[in-house]
Amino acid sequence: MPLTTTAYDNGGDLSAYTDSLIATKDSRVADFGTLSFQEKAGPQYRRGQIRYVGSGATGNHESDNRIIPSGGFTFSNMLLPPGAEGPAHTHHDVEEAFFVLEGEVKVGIHRGPDEAEYRTLGYRDMIVVPAGVTRSLKNEGDTDALFCVVIGTQKPQVPTYPEYSPMHGVTRD
Repeated sequence: MPLTTTAYDNGGDLSAYTDSLIATKDSRVADFGTLSFQEKAGPQYRRGQIRYVGSGATGNHESDNRIIPSGGFTFSNMLLPPGAEGPAHTHHDVEEAFFVLEGEVKVGIHRGPDEAEYRTLGYRDMIVVPAGVTRSLKNEGDTDALFCVVIGTQKPQVPTYPEYSPMHGVTRD
């Protein structure tokens, strides 16, 4: 259920309403379980999702009462330990943005199994990837990388993994 203005418009408790719009750093948790199914393809795919708005595409976190409900986008932080990867995947329905807060993230843009371009992004660097474009991530540094992930819809479709992605054929079960 997305945020509403019902309490605001109807003279409800403004303090409680304001509190419902805030997600503090101290109330967030790095969830290494939501993407743990990807570790079937290797331990390098272990990474943590820190949800703020909505739940992203690969998990169902409707019972997480710390999340601000999404109306038109999702916002999370991703924690990539050294050596961790986000496998090549495609969001066919929506663009996705990555904004680096700490460390460095090597981002790949893929066109088939044999063509890719890579760029390393650092503090306050950003990339926006259009719908239908395959992307990957890797932390090649010695420290954790932390970056914002914004997906431009309330609940993205589950991404697909191309045949050359280590996640191709990996399931949640």
